[in-house]
Amino acid sequence: MFGKKKIISDINYLELTPSRIHPYEVEEDGKVAVLVPRFKNKVLFGISSKLKKPIVKAKLDKFGSQTWLAIDGSKNVQQIIELLRKNFGQEIEPAEERVTKFLTQLFSFKFISFNELISRRS
Repeated sequence: MFGKKKIISDINYLELTPSRIHPYEVEEDGKVAVLVPRFKNKVLFGISSKLKKPIVKAKLDKFGSQTWLAIDGSKNVQQIIELLRKNFGQEIEPAEERVTKFLTQLFSFKFISFNELISRRS
């Protein structure tokens, strides 16, 4: 259902600037649900919309939700980590490890991209 992207390891991760690819909803409990199309192929997407829900909701926990909301295309990973430390304190530690691992997963499942990687391809 979700394709994986190759992860590039020759860049300082903390300097990368993530940006969202998919829309999202903030649910009543304040947690985020990322709205991911079941299929990217237009024909399959059209068929799936007739049979099932065409969108899958990927629900995030409180840390993931705050991270997702901080991803705005202008903050780099280091700034996002500092924001999360301010909001969660010791609860998020070890913050660098947790956040970079989470962002790597989001990137590998094509939920986010990094501005520097987009400009590198051009």
